[in-house]
Amino acid sequence: MTMGRGPDEAPLLRVEDLRVEFVSEDGAVHAVDGVSYEVRSGRTLGIVGESGSGKTVCSLTTLGLTRHQGARVSGRILFEGQDLVTLPEDELRAIRGNEIAMIFQDPLSSLHPLYRVGAQLIEAVRAHRDVSKAKARERAIELLGLVGISDPARRVDDYPYEFSGGMRQRAMIAMALANEPKLLIADEPTTALDVTVQAQILALIERLQRELGMAVVIITHDLGVAAEMADEIAVMYAGRIVETASAERLFAAPEHPYTWGLLRSIPRLDAQRAADLTPIPGTPPSLINPPSGCHFHPRCPYAQPDHARIDPALEPVPDDPSQFVACLLETQVRRRLWQQLGAGDTPEQALAAVGLPSGDEAGAPA
Repeated sequence: MTMGRGPDEAPLLRVEDLRVEFVSEDGAVHAVDGVSYEVRSGRTLGIVGESGSGKTVCSLTTLGLTRHQGARVSGRILFEGQDLVTLPEDELRAIRGNEIAMIFQDPLSSLHPLYRVGAQLIEAVRAHRDVSKAKARERAIELLGLVGISDPARRVDDYPYEFSGGMRQRAMIAMALANEPKLLIADEPTTALDVTVQAQILALIERLQRELGMAVVIITHDLGVAAEMADEIAVMYAGRIVETASAERLFAAPEHPYTWGLLRSIPRLDAQRAADLTPIPGTPPSLINPPSGCHFHPRCPYAQPDHARIDPALEPVPDDPSQFVACLLETQVRRRLWQQLGAGDTPEQALAAVGLPSGDEAGAPA
């Protein structure tokens, strides 16, 4: 699977058949189940999906952070040709925070409340650079200015509780960029921020990416964020990638019913004021006992009887080899269904229009 490939450009990060399991009292949790993707320097990959789909676990495993949680990991994570899965801990530690950095969801819990923000930035610099404390402090002030915090020479000595939510997120970005990483992973970077601050944070990440030439992986449940930021998008469901495409292609011609559900659940400016949102029916499945066949079939309004038995592979669509989908419906059927939904049909009406049974008649939920 290739996304955003230049003519001779090798991917900076290539994830191949990644599987991550956690042992629990109830059984093995298949948090990531055979995921593959890649990202190139200067490009942004958006990974989207509901909570619990495995988005964050993929990136924590890239950094080696699931090792300390007793995870069973297989597959390969190639960063500049090095397999991070088998890399010794001391060598991985040299890469983590230096060449690969991560912005975590909750900046308040990621920043130590008892240490000044500047002290934490200084530590991030000196962990990978042989510089004096004074030089590291200069770098900390420079970084706070870079991410748009006013009067950085004074604010460098503040504690995290003296920063607003948006400022704490900016401080986290400054810490992630302390050593100018080649890859930045941003995990829900706008969670709990108001809309104005969200826009500022996203614009900041885009500006810094242009200036530093970084690759970015942005993890989000918000398709609006993915549309704003990503060059390519991977849609995850129940530990698997079910669709990948360029951002433009994914929004214009989505192929997977789960992607349709995500898109149809977004409020539209051109919809009538009283129009209801269209949620995806049901809830995400257990990752200890996932459904047989297509993992999405218990929630899919378009599922047919054999979808509970056959596990779809992630395969390229016929007319665009850069777009991949894991769906048992035929390509032309999927496209006619999406066309009917776009015309305002309900799933049941769309199925009738293409001549397929729906709901109980097909043995799947409506």
